[in-house]
Amino acid sequence: MMKRVIRRVGDDRGFTLIELLVVMVILGLLAALVGPRAFSKVGKGKQAAAKTQIELLSQAIEQFKVDTGRFPTNEEGLEALRVNPGVDGWDGPYLKKKVPLDPWKQPYHYNYPGAHGDYDLFSYAADSKEGGEGDNKDINNWE
Repeated sequence: MMKRVIRRVGDDRGFTLIELLVVMVILGLLAALVGPRAFSKVGKGKQAAAKTQIELLSQAIEQFKVDTGRFPTNEEGLEALRVNPGVDGWDGPYLKKKVPLDPWKQPYHYNYPGAHGDYDLFSYAADSKEGGEGDNKDINNWE
């Protein structure tokens, strides 16, 4: 007696190559649409972080002035907020940790006396050059 093998149509397990390609194309299209929007938010987040850091550094600079009667010189720089440069009245450190780099891994720029106020504190942002727009717009303490 012979057994009869019945095969059902459409009962194959797995996906065909065409089905896999269609899914990959759909995922690629979604990534192309969503990716640029997500990356633009990263730039805005770095700019917001730089603004916040500049505000915190400005507060430390102001506290330095309250204690010592003057702002740090260009030679002392922002390091005077961490280590006493030999100034009477220094009651720091005014920062808990070392002076941070900006979100683009560059040091903040400090000028005393400033062209825009008592002192200028700024970051050149993503392009590391003066000026710029969008993600390259400089972040500073006078605007």
